[in-house]
Amino acid sequence: MNTNMVSLICTLQSHRDDVNCCAFSGALLATCSADKSICVYSSRDFSELPFSPLSGHGYGVHCCCFSACGQYLASCSTDATTVVWSMDSGEIEAVLEHPGRSPVRVCAFSPDSSYLVSGGSDGTIALWDFTSRTLRRTGAVTDTSIVACSFTPCGQLFITGSTYGDLRLWDLNMNHLHVEKNAHDLGVSCCQFAPQIMKGTDGCFQFRLASCGQDSLVKIWIVSLLSAAGIKMQLAHTLTGQSAPVLSCAYSADGQMLVSGSVDKTVTVYQANEGVLLYTLNQHDRYVTACAFSPTAPLIATGSMDKTVNIWRVEDGSGARGKSLPDEAASVSSSGGRKSSGHSRLMVSEWSEEDVLAWLREEGLEAVIDVFKSNNIDGEELLILTKETLSSELHIESLGMRSKVMKKIEELKMAPVSNGTPDEYLCPITREVMKDPVIAADGYSYEREAIESWINTKSRTSPMTNLPLQTTLLTPNRTLKMAILRWTTCQ
Repeated sequence: MNTNMVSLICTLQSHRDDVNCCAFSGALLATCSADKSICVYSSRDFSELPFSPLSGHGYGVHCCCFSACGQYLASCSTDATTVVWSMDSGEIEAVLEHPGRSPVRVCAFSPDSSYLVSGGSDGTIALWDFTSRTLRRTGAVTDTSIVACSFTPCGQLFITGSTYGDLRLWDLNMNHLHVEKNAHDLGVSCCQFAPQIMKGTDGCFQFRLASCGQDSLVKIWIVSLLSAAGIKMQLAHTLTGQSAPVLSCAYSADGQMLVSGSVDKTVTVYQANEGVLLYTLNQHDRYVTACAFSPTAPLIATGSMDKTVNIWRVEDGSGARGKSLPDEAASVSSSGGRKSSGHSRLMVSEWSEEDVLAWLREEGLEAVIDVFKSNNIDGEELLILTKETLSSELHIESLGMRSKVMKKIEELKMAPVSNGTPDEYLCPITREVMKDPVIAADGYSYEREAIESWINTKSRTSPMTNLPLQTTLLTPNRTLKMAILRWTTCQ
């Protein structure tokens, strides 16, 4: 088969936890993560911008999106804020506090960036006047979380998707125009309008909408604006290319292709108008949580719980239906198109000498490769290096180079747990291994400091269920603490 239609051109590895969202502007790519940061790259060569990563959120960042001109980036977080960043400087332009101080799960700009909508874990929806950075309207859907939203290409309407499974269409006055109940059984995870406005046979305006959810399906809808009868929403295609919940979907700029990412670790690319599967890509190690098309180049970005972002180049997909790219057709790693050595899947102490050399290349430390090679430095020895041993034993004379090497080694030591960390050992708020786990009234275990801070600064609701906590009493989870201690000792 011809494997040139889709190729993996690089893998970005800047994040230290799950990647939750990817967004392109004309010139930039932004990615956000449970590690509380947003990384920003040039979409020309995918080098990270000098002001990246952006740090301003107190908890994990769920979603990010660019304004129409790419001058601003909005990001939203469990910390109950939507932050607006300048893409000229990386500075914070505004902090928009969500009504009710609920965790913010999703945000989206209108096509002309006049408005910004944000959706909360408690079902609240905030419509912001972006020019003045002020709250224009609020709305709510009871007993659910808003996890998806998208503006129509005309910018006069927007749709929201919830964990209850409904899709709801709103106007700019927060009037509720239409609801598609049970659009996805067990919940919607993402939705996006195609960028084009169409005209139906009766002359009414139409939009195409893609949605995906916990039912493992991607659905394509036709939303019609009827002059007399209001809104009509018809299901056009149901796409079944993935075998587990579908977490993200996105249209290409011309509306001709649709990409989706799934819990089954795959990325699927469809011909959007006919709903025909073009490609299935298998290069992530864990759930694919995010996907986005570049508006100016034939590129797709996909983000995953494996902490990486893959960049794919897409060519004309005609005649390439239903193809699954073999791993060898897409085994490119982050710097300059080299193949992955696989060392990132191992504990550092288990690295071979070759793994250490590969890591040096990835970190831009080619100048010391020959020194490390001649001294047979493996992972275990790498971890015990100091500035003194770099000078006295490895004879690296440059103080700047010694400092740079030690900085990278310290980053390795501080990096969060490997992909094999049991999820129950991670605090749901910080996504870090717990040291002092406690059980809250919602039955979940948290790091004591994190949940105490949550209770002190938020309304008394559960970070996991968003329901009120009946008590703020915290009970030490000694069984879990012992299990974590045993696990860390064995690592």
